[in-house]
Amino acid sequence: MDQFIDMKALLDGVSIFNVSLWLSGLLLVLVLIGVRVAFAAAFIGFIGLCAFFMQKQGFDRGLVTAAKLTGQIPHSKSTTYALSLIPTFILIGYLAYYAGLTRYLFEAAKRWIGWTPGGLGVATVFATAGFAAVSGASVATSAVFARIAIPEMLRLGYDKRFAAGVVAAGGTLASLIPPSAILVIYAIIVEESVGKLLLAGFLPGLVSALIYAALVMGLARLRPSLGPAVGGYTWGQRFASLPGAMPILLVVFIIVYSIYFGWATPTEAGALGAGVVLTMAIWKGMRWQQLKGALMEAAKLTVMIFAMIWGVLIYVRFLGFARLPDAFAEFITGLDMGPYQILLMILLVYVVLGMFMDAIGMLILTLPITFPAVMALNGAEAGGVGALGMTNQEAAIWFGIIVVKMAELCLITPPIGLNCFVVAGVAQDAKMEISVQDVFRGASPFFVADVATVAVLIAFPGIVLWLPGLLG
Repeated sequence: MDQFIDMKALLDGVSIFNVSLWLSGLLLVLVLIGVRVAFAAAFIGFIGLCAFFMQKQGFDRGLVTAAKLTGQIPHSKSTTYALSLIPTFILIGYLAYYAGLTRYLFEAAKRWIGWTPGGLGVATVFATAGFAAVSGASVATSAVFARIAIPEMLRLGYDKRFAAGVVAAGGTLASLIPPSAILVIYAIIVEESVGKLLLAGFLPGLVSALIYAALVMGLARLRPSLGPAVGGYTWGQRFASLPGAMPILLVVFIIVYSIYFGWATPTEAGALGAGVVLTMAIWKGMRWQQLKGALMEAAKLTVMIFAMIWGVLIYVRFLGFARLPDAFAEFITGLDMGPYQILLMILLVYVVLGMFMDAIGMLILTLPITFPAVMALNGAEAGGVGALGMTNQEAAIWFGIIVVKMAELCLITPPIGLNCFVVAGVAQDAKMEISVQDVFRGASPFFVADVATVAVLIAFPGIVLWLPGLLG
């Protein structure tokens, strides 16, 4: 074929770096018009690899080399030990839901916290935080509590937008609170410690939940019609609600403390947690159909996440050959601005991208470019402290929590806001007459709460770094 198409000669004067810029722009266009991230990234990555190797080897050999490399990447990366965390973490959440354990958690939160302004909303925030500690998937958390919390809030006279917004925003807590699938993905992409990142998300997740709860109480105090308090529970009734919530609390204990004390690796902790929830579910009467449903839902979500990782890693390999991440890092460090000003610009880009892309897709597409830039921005010598006031490993962990929190924004911002679509879909299936627009409006105040959380984590990085620092 080379006698008809001399690709070496055709591409000889073409800069692969410029090709990477054009192809990256095309990738964004494909994603924005609705092409799945996994397929769009894999396609663009393959085209880029073809261009790179054809320039060096000609048409035939270049095409074969690109095809071989494209085929090898998914297998080599899917055998990574850390990726085995993802299905176990997701399975924990679905087992807890299908076994009905989430209802016990919500009931306990309602009895203990319902007396506050907007009491059921506050209870929903803390119940979603508790479920997030055994789930790891934001969409699953929102779907579960849309079925449990919204009908109860509507029954007690809560504003439908307010109720839907609380559930959509509360679901985002699963992105930070361990076990978090998105934190595992971040750790794999940037080659950082999974255990330290999971521990790092615990306190920021708690801070985020407290800020959400404060926002709910503030809104309910300003406008009591949004959500009345729920009283009338005796201390005996409150304590009686705790045993039903204990299985979830036990799983949280197992996962966090086994990682913290080194009793188990994160993968082993996830498997232990899934085993405990399964045992509790069977003890509480889980039937085969419920178990089958949990396994199928966990499998579907796992396959979706793995497919995205595979596709994006093909694209990332091409970016490495084109040296686009290195060029972006050099550009960032060459700006005549302070490190935190540059960081703010990067975060603003995430705000814009989050309006058009899902959280996981946005992160795995952008991290190969933004992460090297942030590391270059910190610029610490081995074991030393850099421009951000941290070592490079601390900066990697801290940036991971910040960027995952930014990814939460895209779950509740229009037009993509996946959590909002999930809540609206569940509500419409249950004949609750809540539209997608209602959910977006109800969730909009939580955008401010998320910005406040990011500001707190930037101002006080110790919130992120304290727990992982104890691991050494």
